[in-house]
Amino acid sequence: MRIALAGAGRIGARHAAALARSPHVTELIIADADPRRAAALADHLRPDRSPPARIRAAAGVDELFDAGADGFVVAAATDAHAALVERAVAHGIPVFCEKPLAPDVHGTLQIVRAARAARVPVQVGFQRRFDAGYQAARDAVASGRLGWLHTVRSCGFDPAPPPAGYVPTSGGLFRDCLIHDLDSVRYVTGREVVRVVAAGANRGDAFFRECGDVDTGAALLVLDDGTLGLIAATRYNAAGYDVRLEVFGSKDSVVAGLDERTPLTPLPEEGRRGPAYSGFLERFAAAYDAELAAFVQVAAGDRANPCPPEEALEAFYLAEACDLSRREGRAVEIEEVRR
Repeated sequence: MRIALAGAGRIGARHAAALARSPHVTELIIADADPRRAAALADHLRPDRSPPARIRAAAGVDELFDAGADGFVVAAATDAHAALVERAVAHGIPVFCEKPLAPDVHGTLQIVRAARAARVPVQVGFQRRFDAGYQAARDAVASGRLGWLHTVRSCGFDPAPPPAGYVPTSGGLFRDCLIHDLDSVRYVTGREVVRVVAAGANRGDAFFRECGDVDTGAALLVLDDGTLGLIAATRYNAAGYDVRLEVFGSKDSVVAGLDERTPLTPLPEEGRRGPAYSGFLERFAAAYDAELAAFVQVAAGDRANPCPPEEALEAFYLAEACDLSRREGRAVEIEEVRR
């Protein structure tokens, strides 16, 4: 298969490496807003491929649409996602896109409609859906092993904040970070959220407040069957990267993301069991590989799309509701933000 990839930054390089290792990818064409960065990534990947596949850099992103690609991976800057996805769909090319598909609900809706009209699969990059722990938690819920659910808790704690220049275009903490937790709650429980109450705080750098954002946030979710969800995220967790999902039922409880590298110190203190994860690329390395392998199968027509744009739209609605609740200090029904 011939795969085109737009974006040679940190996540683009990660995806390119996974695709380069795939036995099903015979050609990988990489483009970036900076052609030199695309060329450097292509040069870096070539020695690692065995048997050697053709890995080359394109002069620009426009060239990718004329490359006869069987699949298109969007890992460019966030503000370029929507336009690239829509162009790929218009060319009839199956797409994998890092979240978000678009910066707002309106743009996400446009992509949903375009993908439906063209009947072209668009897979969204919610990598936690491909993590073995999250999948096992979903299976435990579906099997009935936990009984009826009463509480779901999810957290996403970053070791350090992003650069100040990233925040103004990030969409804010709920759309940028907590959207993963919101999607995970839906994915694992198989239920919909009907109401949220959210709050935020600024205890760190001033640039979050200056952008109208928060560096720490939390929300109470009410699911359609009465289950309660509790989600939290922060940009300041110097102990290390910590992402967990806990599911509590009437018969049993399970947790995904708790291992010897979870940055929690038991008390009385006995010492850390292992070095904490440095960030999401390390923690979810296997999940990133799995979601790209799934996309290759989707592009080949060998499996159903595991995360279509409709799923991204639902998560975006929840993030919008949480941010509205945080700003206005009240409970928000999801129907208020649904369009």
